[in-house]
Amino acid sequence: MKELSLNVLDIVENSVKAGATLIRILLEETEEILTLTVEDNGCGMREEILRGVIDPFYTTRTTRKVGLGIPLLKLAAEQTGGEVNITSRHESEYPDTHGTEVIARFFKQHIDFTPMGDIVSTIVTLIQGSPDIDFEFQHRSGATCAELDTRQLREVLGAEIPLNSPEILRWIAEYLHEQYQN
Repeated sequence: MKELSLNVLDIVENSVKAGATLIRILLEETEEILTLTVEDNGCGMREEILRGVIDPFYTTRTTRKVGLGIPLLKLAAEQTGGEVNITSRHESEYPDTHGTEVIARFFKQHIDFTPMGDIVSTIVTLIQGSPDIDFEFQHRSGATCAELDTRQLREVLGAEIPLNSPEILRWIAEYLHEQYQN
């Protein structure tokens, strides 16, 4: 993928399909390293599926025979000298603490480092497409920190105003953009 924000979109869509009700997206940047963490409370994966997710020719989907999201993320990280680690706890073994965590580490100075892209649009798209799921987003880079927690928005807005209404989505985008400008 040409932008890491598209990888985030793909990985989070896996969390949505796994039945997650809370998805955390954390980006931590230093001068040299970008660490991307996506953590969910979805159903998790059994060990045999977890071993297969890095194989591009392994997928649980019935609509196509390949699953490229995680393999492409792994390739992007490894091309910079980084890595991807995935841990998962399946709900059958961990009924109260199930979920999956994907951590990708990239070396930003490497010539093959993929740019972040439009992460704000990715977050807005995720909320628009899954307004009933809670998203916690945080991007820390030096003194800058952009963050959003849809649980806080729900407290302010109440149940009658959906997060995917155009006015709310526009506000979310503006709110995140303002944080990046500070």
